[in-house]
Amino acid sequence: MTSSHDGRNTATVLAARDDARAQDGVRAEWMPYLPASSSPHAPADVDPALLTWAETVAPGGYTSRVVARGTRLRFSDVTGDACAHVLLFSAVAPWERLNVADTQKIPWQAYLGEGHPLLSGDGRVLATVVADSSGRHDAFCGTTSDAWNVHRYGDAAPEGPSPSGRGLFTLAAAKQGLEPRDLPPSVSFFQGVRVEADGGFHWLGSAGPAEVDLLAELPLVVLVANTAHPLDPRPEFTVGPLRIHAWRSTPTSTADDRATRTPELRRAYLNTLDHAEARGL
Repeated sequence: MTSSHDGRNTATVLAARDDARAQDGVRAEWMPYLPASSSPHAPADVDPALLTWAETVAPGGYTSRVVARGTRLRFSDVTGDACAHVLLFSAVAPWERLNVADTQKIPWQAYLGEGHPLLSGDGRVLATVVADSSGRHDAFCGTTSDAWNVHRYGDAAPEGPSPSGRGLFTLAAAKQGLEPRDLPPSVSFFQGVRVEADGGFHWLGSAGPAEVDLLAELPLVVLVANTAHPLDPRPEFTVGPLRIHAWRSTPTSTADDRATRTPELRRAYLNTLDHAEARGL
């Protein structure tokens, strides 16, 4: 007697235990790698022993993680079809969270790229984009809603064929003790949007396989939803796998050029350093 159609015997508690133990060491295409050093996709420029997070997020999947100050995170779009919708929260005070308006306003730049700070509403830098081989990102449109995906694809359920970003973020947030009301507008990486002269949005799409590195300037809760961009014009729900690797590095200091390029950036990084040092972070 079996409880599935694939011939696996899980009809009794002992059989189910044996079946579960038999899966030890089996790797799925989309999974976190434990320990992180065991990742089969470890970056060539990083010692695998230094990795603190390694995961492949499925198309239409999500993940969440708490990372230490100074952690460097690399998002890798290996097919050119990933779209990494990202939300950041202070792990010390999660009511401090990504503020997309300030992320555009403080650096006087609406388009994300290398050197761009991701700010909270408290004038502090949560993370900095420190490397970018794509240049196709979006800080305007946020992620998809259930209503939008039902309209576009006929389904929006997180376990369905075309999950909404909002639904995925809600699940990711719940794993970190956050509620739907805690979710602000997000940024996304690897699928670009530009603003036309008339104020409308122009879809750029992907630049092909690429990577983006973020540097955590404070301890962070990181939420990621890998789902289609709301402006993606393709009639079918299309998204590729997303690889994530993280390792310990050093947060931005006042000696770094990116912290002093403008008076506004200098103030933001000084606010961040003061906040971190006062709390012994």
